[in-house]
Amino acid sequence: MSVALFAIAPVIIGLLAVSAIFSAAETALTGASRGRMHQLEREGDRAARRVNRLISDQETMIGSVLLGNNLINILASALVTQVLTKTIPGGLGVAAATALMTVLVLVFAEVLPKTLAITRSDDVARVLSGPTEIVVWLFGPVVFAVQWFVRKTLKLFGVNIDMGTDVLAAHEEIRGAVEYHHSEGLVESGDRRMLGGVLDLQDMDVSQIMVHRKSIEMLDADLPSRELVMQTLAASHTRLPLYRGDTENIIGALHAKDLLGAIAAADGKMDALDIAAIAREPWFIPDTTHLKDQLNAFLKRRSHFALVVDEYGALQGLVTLEDILEEIVGDIKDEHDLVVEGVHRQPDGSVNVDGWVAVRDLNRVMDWDLPDDEAVTIAGLVIHEAQTIPEPGQTFIFHRHRFQILRRQRNQITALRLSAPITEGGEG
Repeated sequence: MSVALFAIAPVIIGLLAVSAIFSAAETALTGASRGRMHQLEREGDRAARRVNRLISDQETMIGSVLLGNNLINILASALVTQVLTKTIPGGLGVAAATALMTVLVLVFAEVLPKTLAITRSDDVARVLSGPTEIVVWLFGPVVFAVQWFVRKTLKLFGVNIDMGTDVLAAHEEIRGAVEYHHSEGLVESGDRRMLGGVLDLQDMDVSQIMVHRKSIEMLDADLPSRELVMQTLAASHTRLPLYRGDTENIIGALHAKDLLGAIAAADGKMDALDIAAIAREPWFIPDTTHLKDQLNAFLKRRSHFALVVDEYGALQGLVTLEDILEEIVGDIKDEHDLVVEGVHRQPDGSVNVDGWVAVRDLNRVMDWDLPDDEAVTIAGLVIHEAQTIPEPGQTFIFHRHRFQILRRQRNQITALRLSAPITEGGEG
């Protein structure tokens, strides 16, 4: 037995070495940093270019490597089994070959190379990208045929898989990386929210961040010009909708800079101004517009102010470029902004909140994590969870917070008190 094993030992060692290369390549190429590989490719690194080509079709790459690895391991196991069954009678030879190859493959062809590949993913991926490309070229057609067969088989059971299944992987990979590094203490909470805000733009629409129509500062075009000028100067915003007769009848958007220019041109004679002529044409957008699309529209149109309407054309609110940027960087304050409008902290750690305050704004201010999938405002969140319109004095516990209804006007919750997050052992 020993003579036969020694005779094939170099072959087995060679096969295990090739299997180790396959295992290391699989682990390294799936774990390599795509960002670093793209940067190295831009700097002219050919190995990084090969890595990017391989991971661009990851399914074919992994399938080819696994196919090669299985062929090598099966061949090595078959050789050892053939030798041992000739020298050890009965089923003991098969058992001995199985035990021996299990140890050898596990230690030298799996654990050892994969451990190295995990610790040095980028370097190992670049070194092994050349041999892996050859393997993919050899086994690619076989893998494609296997993939086609698998898809057709799964389709018989109602499972449809196509090449576009993984289109969201990039965003989810980035989000997962941010969350992981935040949990490890490598990404601060502010940076985590900022990066998450960028990723959320494509999943949110303007109705989730707009200023509700009840909170919009508006100007009545039928008022005297001097009074309109004074209201504009007293307002906390530089762009104001101008209506005539009814607040739904928006005839323009007045910019404070345009107004001051008109006053200067009229030598300060405010009573002679035609405010409606100074106002710009209003820009109406549907409430289903995605934030990412609206951000691009703001930049392309070079306008920072849009009025939001529903499918019937009724005014729902307004959104500005600043509102979208605040979803990324948090509240942007200037000397005219009110400090956390609608949110009033209490000495006991609770907070009094106006019902119209957006859930996302409260989360940013208090560093909480109340859900905003089903409701935009705090009042809407309570109504959604309670499945009723609560009465003043009622208290509910949702999402680790105690919600106490303070005031209600008709069917609208106008004020609430929220406790600090409740821990498992009591209140936080």
